[in-house]
Amino acid sequence: MDIIKERYEISIERIREIQTEGAVKAPFADFFEKSGKLMEKIDGLYQMVQSGEYRTLSLEELEKINESLFCEIYRENYQESYANPAYAVQQLGEEYGKLLCYLHVGNRKLIRSAVKQETEKMALQMELFIEIYNYFEELDTTDEKDIFETVYSYEKDNTEIFVDDQVDAMINPERDYYTRIVLDSDLEDLRYLYYYGEHVGSNEVQMAQFLNGLSQEKIDRIASTYTEGFRVGFVKAGKPLEKKGSVQIRYNVGFERIVRKAVENFAAMGLKPIISVNCVSSTPPNPQYGFDHKNDMGLYFDKAYVKRSLEVRRQAFEIRKELAGLMAGPAVIEIFGETPFEPESKKEAIALSEEQQKLKVQYMNDAAQLTQQFIKEEERSFTIIAFPIPEFGEDFEAMFEETIKINTLDANLYEQVQQQLIDTLDRAEYVRVVGSGENKTYMNVQLQKLNNPEKESNFENCVADVNIPVGEVFTSPKLTGTNGKLHVSQVYLNGLKFNELEIDFEDGKIKNYTCGNFEEEADNQKYIRENILFNHETLPIGEFAIGTNTTAYVIANKYDAVYKLPILIVEKMGPHFAVGDTCYSWEEDIKVYNPDGKEIIARDNEISVLRKTDVSKAYFGCHTDITIPYDELGEITAVTKDGEEITIIKDGRFVLAGTELLNEPFQEK
Repeated sequence: MDIIKERYEISIERIREIQTEGAVKAPFADFFEKSGKLMEKIDGLYQMVQSGEYRTLSLEELEKINESLFCEIYRENYQESYANPAYAVQQLGEEYGKLLCYLHVGNRKLIRSAVKQETEKMALQMELFIEIYNYFEELDTTDEKDIFETVYSYEKDNTEIFVDDQVDAMINPERDYYTRIVLDSDLEDLRYLYYYGEHVGSNEVQMAQFLNGLSQEKIDRIASTYTEGFRVGFVKAGKPLEKKGSVQIRYNVGFERIVRKAVENFAAMGLKPIISVNCVSSTPPNPQYGFDHKNDMGLYFDKAYVKRSLEVRRQAFEIRKELAGLMAGPAVIEIFGETPFEPESKKEAIALSEEQQKLKVQYMNDAAQLTQQFIKEEERSFTIIAFPIPEFGEDFEAMFEETIKINTLDANLYEQVQQQLIDTLDRAEYVRVVGSGENKTYMNVQLQKLNNPEKESNFENCVADVNIPVGEVFTSPKLTGTNGKLHVSQVYLNGLKFNELEIDFEDGKIKNYTCGNFEEEADNQKYIRENILFNHETLPIGEFAIGTNTTAYVIANKYDAVYKLPILIVEKMGPHFAVGDTCYSWEEDIKVYNPDGKEIIARDNEISVLRKTDVSKAYFGCHTDITIPYDELGEITAVTKDGEEITIIKDGRFVLAGTELLNEPFQEK
């Protein structure tokens, strides 16, 4: 540790010298001056944390420090920031602008490391900055390839440090920096928000203030809904929770009162909390910043890097296989209410080549299979719940109360009504889904064949356990014969807004796609390929479902929030199709039963069944739900083998006998 500390001190001293020596010519001198000053500022944070001074500062002082570190990427400042690839290329040229933008973003990541006192990571990044600076001192005689090779070597040679750290943080409850913030802080003293090293904005501050104003009884009720969902997931799946020892908790800064109670509840189940750097987030000051840099790996991503990264990942899991085996899965608190983000497509941003896109798909698949070997899907579970944040608007507090109502609806009542749907759907050979008005949806969804209808079902009766709130029946459809067009006027997927999204399916797989986000069709195609297909050539339909939570839909419309809600709730508000893996991926051989005792046999499709011969062809590592809201829905009709048509929903209302209860919320509007 003394050697690492010495390297750090030498590096920061050299960076201070860089500011005054004037050895780099324009236009690059300005970059190294500003990026160097950022690192000096981060060093100041590092020194304050190390000395203990940081935790003695007032709330106002912490707020000023946080703002000074993040203001560069605020929307109003981003246009003239070297973190913006468009500005970097404009100022520094096509040749080096992208690379130096990547370098500057790497420097920005040290903010979190400074707070956590990750000296080695900071020293490595500083040394990279200095090495590249040295090249620019002699730019006239420097080979451009040498500069890019330096970046490549940095990323590849340090995978043993970076990837090993990622794996350890994922499964080791002793890595408790964030857990201690939750458990040890005085949550009435909002200074704790600044101890994460994340951007702290009005959402985080106001959320913490709001939760501090709730009674302990209400906090307990919210946390219990969340943690019970996790426990019940194990019970219903017949998985032994008592063999597990840890749970990964994911949440947004500001939710600590709920998380603290959740930690207590999980402890009663014998589970220690794991809260790692990838588990804690805050609302971004500028979503465009993250969008611009999602493909920065394009600078160094190749087969040799992938090979080394996977080797290190395997080694990291091997030496921690006992810890990995204790991991029970993730318990996630999602947020919603942000202003829907419609990104700008920038030609200056680093993009993956076609070869890199294919390589990334393979890498993600191999990494998922590797993780599955040590954290077995058939032995773990999960739960997800969502709440609004203050950015929702003036109705935030009312919507928070309504969300509690949505999350605690009577599961037994829904179970009974949904059984009526399943009994009818199990008679069908296929289901027809048709849009209304300007919605162009027309899908025929082929269902799996039931060999013994008395004991088998295609659809799962989904109530509130792992997937909160209550309200859907779903299946893995047969791909062959599933054809048509899916169209949604607006939808919010993976943090991004899609306008006029259209996807055509042939035999259950994506054939064509487009949207209306950009003027250039090439940009629309790229947007969908990267953010729905995740660079796969195509994806199958992994799930067809009918959402039954009309209460959630009515509440969403009451507050004009349909397009602000997370897919977790939206998927319960109409029929939806998921592209990617099935809901049973990696668990297809585990028998699952509905409350009526029937086995759900539609756990595989023609793609996932390939796991029996070549697992690399069976999974895609993604599952994206796309919902048609009730007001864009013309009909859902079950069609039997004999040609009988049984309409389930007509003009956005349930018309099947026994489901009339689901229309009652519409009358309360």
